[in-house]
Amino acid sequence: MDQTWIRAARRLPQAPVRLVCFPHAGGSASYFAPHARLLGDDVEVLAVQYPGRQDRYREPAITDLGRLADRLADVLAGTVPGPFAFFGHSMGAIVAFEVTRRLERRGAPAPRVLFVSGRRAPSLVREDNVHRRDDAGVIAEMSRLGGTDMSLLTDPEVIEMIMPALRADYTAIETYRCDPADATVGSPIEVLTGDSDTRVSVVDAKGWADHTTAGCELRVFPGGHFYLAERATEVVAHIAARLEARISARAE
Repeated sequence: MDQTWIRAARRLPQAPVRLVCFPHAGGSASYFAPHARLLGDDVEVLAVQYPGRQDRYREPAITDLGRLADRLADVLAGTVPGPFAFFGHSMGAIVAFEVTRRLERRGAPAPRVLFVSGRRAPSLVREDNVHRRDDAGVIAEMSRLGGTDMSLLTDPEVIEMIMPALRADYTAIETYRCDPADATVGSPIEVLTGDSDTRVSVVDAKGWADHTTAGCELRVFPGGHFYLAERATEVVAHIAARLEARISARAE
């Protein structure tokens, strides 16, 4: 497996199941380390490292979500051992969905279940413009959503370092359009969202049911856009339970 793109958040090579995690806009593979530590020894957590951040900061970030999904499908096709699932938060939910579509079209092994978090359904288009704002406007959006240490957002050197990848991610997700709009995957979808997320209503989250032929379940947690940090123990327990139920059901 390409370790440039895929990092082991917690290395458990003998684990029977793997969970591949896709970060939010501006996020990195290390975001999922706390969640990996909360999972038991039966799940190895792998996390995607997009170009343009942390140890990949010298690489140009990708501004087209389809191209990002194409590259990740190349990396992941046939390389994840045993049964696996995808988890994507915010932008990562759409990336995980599009990678799943590409794997299925190739006839490659696809996730047994797709967890999508903090993101409206792919067919629900909203005209957002964060990627066209100046740096202060982008930082203001990050501050509003939470999930980022605010002390970092007041450091000019940090802002200069993270802004190219952050702006690229916002460009990728805000210019994304699901093609076709009624695209589906054959993996069951588990939707997770926060009840006070200002970016995603519960109705928006329910729309994911239109994008799978294998069933869709919704779980609403207390919290905002980054509810999964605020409720990490509860979220991980839910993921573990649904992983076991979905993978066992598809193995029968």
